[in-house]
Order: sequence, then C-alpha cells, then structure tokens
Amino acid sequence: MRCAILTLFPDALRPYLDESILGIAQAQGKLRVDLVDFRNFAFDPHRTVDDRPFGGGPGMVLKPEPIFLAIEDVERTHGPFHKVLPCPRGRTFDQAKARELSQRERLLFLCGRYEGYDERIREGFAWEEVSLGDFVLAGGELAALCMLEAAVRLIPGVLGCAESAVLESFEGEWLDHPQYTRPREFRGRHVPDVLLSGDHAAVARWRHERARHLTAHKNRSDASTDPTNPTP
Repeated sequence: MRCAILTLFPDALRPYLDESILGIAQAQGKLRVDLVDFRNFAFDPHRTVDDRPFGGGPGMVLKPEPIFLAIEDVERTHGPFHKVLPCPRGRTFDQAKARELSQRERLLFLCGRYEGYDERIREGFAWEEVSLGDFVLAGGELAALCMLEAAVRLIPGVLGCAESAVLESFEGEWLDHPQYTRPREFRGRHVPDVLLSGDHAAVARWRHERARHLTAHKNRSDASTDPTNPTP
C-alpha cells in the first residue's frame, strides 16, 4: 500500500509512523507513506494556505489552490489514489471500513485545520468522507493515523500472528474476551482457574461466554446513552 498524507504538520506524524505496526509494515515493504506539506504548494512568499471566510464568521478556511496542486502533483507522480477526507459529515469509521481500506493499493488522506475546507475542495475530487465520531479535533492528523493503522494491521503478513487480526474485537459477532498473563496472582487478583486447567474446550467455552457478556453489556450501555432510543 502507498499512502499519501496531506498535512501542515509532517514532523508531528513522522515519529508515530516510524514505530510499532506502521514502522514494521514500512520495514517489510508492505507500506510506503509520503507526508506532503501542502504549504509547499502555496503561491505567495509567506506560503499562505488559509484565508477569512466569505460572508464573515470566525476563524480561517483552507484555500483550494495549494490542496488542488498538492493532490495533482501526488497523482501525477504515483497514479490515482483513493481519497479519504476525515470530517464530521462522513460515515463513522469502523472495523469493516478498516478492512476495506486495507485492500486499497493507494490511499490519500487530507488533514484539515482551522474552520475547515473551502467547499470547492470537496467538490473537486471524489472523496470518501469518514468520521471518527461526534467530537472535535484540532485537525485531521490523528484521525488519519487512526484509520491508517487500523487498515495496515489487516494487510496480510504485517502482524506477527495472522490469527491476531481475526480473533479480536469487531472482527466477529462479539467483543474480544478478557486476556491474562503472568503472574498468576497480582495484588490479590487471580487468573481464572479455567485458564490454568489445560482443558482447551473449557477455556473456549469460558472465552465465548465472557465475550458474549461483554458485548451485551456494551450494547446496553450504548442504548442507554442513545438520544434516539430514550429509556422509559
């Protein structure tokens, strides 16, 4: 996978991209990330990328020219990209979307800042608009990293154990079951006996039951806080 991230803060992203799963994927040659500072595509000596909104209002809006030129330059060099726009208008990101993105040959993320984008940026390209949830970040960088990491870890061979990407939360019907490791006892809290029994069938049943219980508890909690599903 080749990924282009358009951002005003490439230095903020590099350290994370070089570590853990994303770093491993790059070392394996399964991922290539190009950090594109679209300020470099501004026309004026001050490299201006934002301006006041027409019609008035607070804050600044990202100008179309530098972003258009940056995207056109990236695609002229590497070919067409599937373009992802992190924004509140989009569908909520989930594991199914991560799996879909993991199958893309080329991905491009545009990281917004300030009060948002000039609408012509949305109109000028075929974007997939995706939201992490109903909250506000200062920019799109963290959203882009979240989506990229969730997708890249699903690329075959990136994880040390292929089973890890299958037997986990959101990949099946239920959340993942609780996990334990050494020591057997820590500050008065003990590992459940069944996990030490050596009875693989019993362990599987326990994990299945705990996963179902945790999923049911989460679903009840989500329903109780959903304004479209008021409790009596």
